Amino acid sequence: MYIEDAWYVAAWGREIDRQPFARRICDVPIVLYRTSDGAISALHDQCPHRFAPLHLGVVEGDRIQCPYHGLVFAADGQCVHSPHGHAPSAARIRAFRVVERYSLVWIWFGDPDKAEVELIPDFSCLVDPDLRTVSGVFMVGAHYELVTDNLMDLSHVAFLHKNGIGSDAIATGKHRVQQHGTTIFSDRWCADAPAPPVWDALFGDYGRNVDHWLDMRWDPPANMLLDVGVTPTGQPRDEGISTLGLDILTPETATTTHYFWAMTRDFGQQDAQLDEMIAGATEQAFQQEDLPMLEAVQKQMGSRAFDAMKPLLLPFDEGAVRARRVVAAVVEGRRSIERPLTKKDLR
Repeated sequence: MYIEDAWYVAAWGREIDRQPFARRICDVPIVLYRTSDGAISALHDQCPHRFAPLHLGVVEGDRIQCPYHGLVFAADGQCVHSPHGHAPSAARIRAFRVVERYSLVWIWFGDPDKAEVELIPDFSCLVDPDLRTVSGVFMVGAHYELVTDNLMDLSHVAFLHKNGIGSDAIATGKHRVQQHGTTIFSDRWCADAPAPPVWDALFGDYGRNVDHWLDMRWDPPANMLLDVGVTPTGQPRDEGISTLGLDILTPETATTTHYFWAMTRDFGQQDAQLDEMIAGATEQAFQQEDLPMLEAVQKQMGSRAFDAMKPLLLPFDEGAVRARRVVAAVVEGRRSIERPLTKKDLR
């Protein structure tokens, strides 16, 4: 089951233009396109006549035409033209509330009257002119909460990514979890140890011990922001370098996930080669290391539910467990998603 009254990322804004764009979200086929004024329309990607996918049709003006029998639908989902006679008023498809914010396209799946924009977490780093951003989207053959588990428990970085972004210090670092409403912070502090290979290179081949932090913020359904960086041992964080990494998971089906990622940085602002290095390191870490493991875990689980398998829980699982409990409570109607928080809200 999925959370209905929630915002999900449907796409990067740059992915949507005047051509129909298809993406399945929470097991529902969606077609998105921009209208003549640049706004985005999101409709159920299925003609009510013979169930043809509308994304195979064409956009004319602000309307989309079914490729099968030519019915034309407005951006609000109402059929407004039939080449075979009067457009039937009953011919209507579901239209979804859409907001374009932080260069992302957010879609609301639940009651439109509850679609408060304030429930979208803060990802303003993506549009901060003082930061440089590299971004993309991966496809994952695993349930989205398995990917959340992976990101909320970063102790695995010491083992699965030991030759790149991982280090022994991460496995033994101090772990702290805080929950405020439905926002969860899962922070890891690794003091006075060699930097992971990738971070040592980013820090100008520093070659000495550093303090390394990996601070994750999570909001339901699966919207995460990772503050990660290194600084000389004992020095303030702003004496080192850091990145803000976006990790947003949108379920496609019960066993597949759209993984939207981005990395923003406050150094090397004009360095296009550094963009390529960061993109390459991200793709190496996820596609070559995380992805095979996550898909192997999904294959092991098959159709069995996570809790039904009675997983062994270890102390560093706290962040992931709390996230699962929040999702379950919202799905079951025991609580609603609350206004997302940031670290600044806690000061």
